[in-house]
Amino acid sequence: MAYADQQMSGNKITALVIVALIHVFVGYALVTGLAYEAAKKVINKVTTVDIKEPEEPKEEPPPPPPKQEDTPPPPIVAPPPPINIAPAPPPVQTVITPPPPPPVVIQTAAPPPPPPPPPAPSKARGASPKRMSSWAGRIQANYPTRAAREGREGRVGVRVTIDAEGRVSSCSVSSSSGSPDLDEAACEGMERYARFDPALNDAGNPTSGSYSTAIVYKLN
Repeated sequence: MAYADQQMSGNKITALVIVALIHVFVGYALVTGLAYEAAKKVINKVTTVDIKEPEEPKEEPPPPPPKQEDTPPPPIVAPPPPINIAPAPPPVQTVITPPPPPPVVIQTAAPPPPPPPPPAPSKARGASPKRMSSWAGRIQANYPTRAAREGREGRVGVRVTIDAEGRVSSCSVSSSSGSPDLDEAACEGMERYARFDPALNDAGNPTSGSYSTAIVYKLN
């Protein structure tokens, strides 16, 4: 059908081209003075061209479909199961560890504190006479004049306070001789002539102290 259409279209185009050329030729003939009859014959001859369209070819009916033989259907084949190539992961075992028991605290008695260091040895000491025989003789030599004239003798107990320099700062009669002259002379002599090594405190420094002694008055 398509081929016939293409052939018919080509014939029409050819006829149109020919007609156009004839018109050109006729015009040219008229211009050049050609005989009118000749041109008329040519036009009649050309215009009477019978253009027959070709008959369309008949389409043949399609052949009948082939007879299908009764064949049994193919057996149903189940697809093979998928093969899992990846190995199965190992099972995860969850191990719950119990918490550790609390530490056992054993309370022990605190050790006793260390004993305090022993105190440093004390350097304290009392006052002691210094060259006692020398100053005691001088006190006895200073015999009260009135007591000597009356022949009074006696023993006077005295207690003296000694300063840090070893001198007697005060004196008191601890035991009277019975004679006021001898008692007074004994304290005056101690304050004037007696010398001592002063007392020391715990650190060994000189300090005030006391000392007791007796002065014996005796006539020769």
